[in-house]
Amino acid sequence: MPYPKRGEIYLVRLPGQPKDIKARPALIVSLNVRNRLANDVIVVPISTTLRPSPTHVELPKGEGGLDQVSMAKCEQITTLDKSFLVRGPFSGAISTEKMAEVEKAIQIAIGVQP
Repeated sequence: MPYPKRGEIYLVRLPGQPKDIKARPALIVSLNVRNRLANDVIVVPISTTLRPSPTHVELPKGEGGLDQVSMAKCEQITTLDKSFLVRGPFSGAISTEKMAEVEKAIQIAIGVQP
């Protein structure tokens, strides 16, 4: 049975959002063994609002299947039940280099200096 993989981008609904709010992309950051066994995944939301920040990582158009330049907002890391995954993955995983940038930004967001 397929399961979400680290580095893939999915459309997700966020808990507490009204059903008429459109789903948004999010990057899976949890480990694959966890993604396979657990009922939830750890994600970082992605936005097309490009605001530079030490906790934001720019993802170029095409990265992971994105149709426009976007930002991974690593300070908003969250855990979602897999039932909130609407559709995905977009198109494979993001690059190893971009994933390393995301990991560094998460560390900054939680106060662990890389």
